[in-house]
Amino acid sequence: MSVRFGLMIRGQFPAGDNLAARFDELCAQARLADTLGFSCITKGSHYGAAPMQDFNQIPFLARIAAEAPHCRLNAGIVLLPMHKPLDIAEQIATLDVLSNGRVIFGCGLGYREVEFKAFGTTGKDRAARLEENLTAVKRLWTGERVTLRGSHFELDDIALSTLPVQRPHPCIWMGANANPGIRRAARMADCWYIPPHNPLDVVMRQLDVYRRALDEAGKPFPAELPMRREVFVAASRAQALRLCGPSLAHKYETYHQWGQSEDLPEGDTLSRPLDELVDDRFLIGSPAQVAEALIAFCRATGVNHVVLSIHWPGMEMNVANDAIELFATEVMPAVRSGL
Repeated sequence: MSVRFGLMIRGQFPAGDNLAARFDELCAQARLADTLGFSCITKGSHYGAAPMQDFNQIPFLARIAAEAPHCRLNAGIVLLPMHKPLDIAEQIATLDVLSNGRVIFGCGLGYREVEFKAFGTTGKDRAARLEENLTAVKRLWTGERVTLRGSHFELDDIALSTLPVQRPHPCIWMGANANPGIRRAARMADCWYIPPHNPLDVVMRQLDVYRRALDEAGKPFPAELPMRREVFVAASRAQALRLCGPSLAHKYETYHQWGQSEDLPEGDTLSRPLDELVDDRFLIGSPAQVAEALIAFCRATGVNHVVLSIHWPGMEMNVANDAIELFATEVMPAVRSGL
């Protein structure tokens, strides 16, 4: 079993931080990831995330493409229900051209009502809008002239100004926390992008849902099954928790306040102490401990592309970079030999 490892560059920083200086550090982090053999650079997306500062997803990836020439660029994820399909199709196609065919198009529903309102929609419409937007984007990427009326757009015999390098289109990863979204990923995407916070037993049950949905759609199990996880390695588990615990705990408190717990499988919540979140969800510890956990997870699930999130708001960049380097030099080879 061959496994690839990607790096999520979250790009979120506390209010008052010097964002221009932090961007220079993120460019250095992307160069480090490229040198160490990471397969992709991932950037998520939220709007109006104050008091945290953040970088807009697509311009950020376009700039990072030059810093990490060997890495794929994962827009993971685009909050697709908030956008117009013509705009997103051209943005992603342009990014694919600028990077000579290295783009992954991650897409998902989103969950913050404040974001939906800012884009003139609501959470109750998000599933329908995601489906019609993705249908339109894929048709536009064919290069043909498209006529299609949606609930919030009308394509009137229109073709893209820029076509993606990858044919028929960039790989589509669809993020989903719950069963309806997983079934949608099976129908409409190239693969399900497994979220970072569902425990192993939940992921195993959800993979059964995914496989059944693939069978119903007449599609094979994907060659690439990606998963994002919160990861941190240090000399010992105690040291890892000391270095990453405060920033990671704060990040997940924020996720809960934003409403992400409401999108989790029934009975689950992110409103838990960090030690409970770490167990069976996050990969935090010594290189040997993290490698052992990853081997078990990949064997059980068939995941073969792990996207690591190692830096959270408030953590010094050198601390994250040390963990990235330790992961690449000790965990990557241990996992690959173990599988």
